[in-house]
Amino acid sequence: MTTVMNGPDTAWLMVATVLVLLMTLPALALFYGGLVQAKNILSVLVQCCAVACVSSLLWLACGYSLAYSGDGAWLGDLSAAFLQNGGRTMLHPGTGVPESVYVMFQMTFAIITPALIIGAYVERIRFSAVLLISALWLLIVYVPVTHWVWGGGWLAKAGVIDFAGGIVVHVTAGVSALVIAWMLKPRADFPRSVRPPHAPWMVMVGASLLWVGWFGFNAGSALAANADAGMAMLTTHLSAATATLVWMAIEWISFGKPSLVGAVTGTIAGLATITPAAGTVGPLSAVVIGASASLVCYGAVHLVKRVMVVDDALDVLGVHGVGGALGTLVLPFLSGLGVGGADLHHPMGEQFLVQLQGVAAVAAWSAVATCIIAWVAGLLVGLRVDRDHEIQGLDFASHGETGYHTSR
Repeated sequence: MTTVMNGPDTAWLMVATVLVLLMTLPALALFYGGLVQAKNILSVLVQCCAVACVSSLLWLACGYSLAYSGDGAWLGDLSAAFLQNGGRTMLHPGTGVPESVYVMFQMTFAIITPALIIGAYVERIRFSAVLLISALWLLIVYVPVTHWVWGGGWLAKAGVIDFAGGIVVHVTAGVSALVIAWMLKPRADFPRSVRPPHAPWMVMVGASLLWVGWFGFNAGSALAANADAGMAMLTTHLSAATATLVWMAIEWISFGKPSLVGAVTGTIAGLATITPAAGTVGPLSAVVIGASASLVCYGAVHLVKRVMVVDDALDVLGVHGVGGALGTLVLPFLSGLGVGGADLHHPMGEQFLVQLQGVAAVAAWSAVATCIIAWVAGLLVGLRVDRDHEIQGLDFASHGETGYHTSR
């Protein structure tokens, strides 16, 4: 057991922590903010900020302990509540990294996951509902699933592979986003005349920051400055680059013009899909995953909005949920493609069944739990703003401010 702090590993994980926090503040906030109407931009920014703060305090109080302490199959214990056992010099077991750094790194994952769900309910939800749903969701959905997969729970014991959050982050957020969007009902005039993004340049800035931050997300999950981190960084970048080009090609062929918003949506699809596999596959596999991400996620976005007619406003299920599930399920078949892949926990076919079990179980738990959470929130504070407030815009109706001032 390591008893001496590893300086390089600690320094890298601290950098990775900053990069993952950057993914929510400001990256996701700008990405989502640019996609909504101008009258709702501030509401998105304040939602991202508030969710980050609520998640941080809950993580300190009990979230981290329930996710990473104890040896229960379904949930941890409260032995590390308020980090009562985490002294200044204590190292996280099995690493040379201080417990404080590990807690902070995992906190940034707990911040961005409920923040991803914001994309499903923008422009029509009460701010009080955002706070209540996010708090309950973190404790009831995210924390148990984190324990199942990363905290030594039943899926970890089964041998599921989820390097950086395809199941824990993207499947949970994607499925829950669909449930909340369905319960909220669509925005006015959806899907006939939903307005286009008010600031595509802002979407590009946010997506670019997400791309950079994702290196902390994936490469940081190696928990060390080593070869695994290096390969995860390379595969992450290659998947994102490939997915961006493929999504552009799809739009070019379908509509005659590739859009900026479409291109960076492909980027996010590629990043989400490589996330569970970044520690298992090599560069060639990452290219295949990136191409598959755009093809499958593009179809999923169409399915949700046009076939299911669910107003998942910013495509959280289609991009994140489907992407995370796709990467989780294909990794057993791609780990041996080319060079740079890592060993599986089981033979290929058996590993696929374990991966499928993980995706199915987490998706089911996320759907049922989120349905109950949203129902409770609806009873306590209400879910949807008044129609007049929706027409006026949430910036002024909910927060008394406007994102843009025009002068005569």
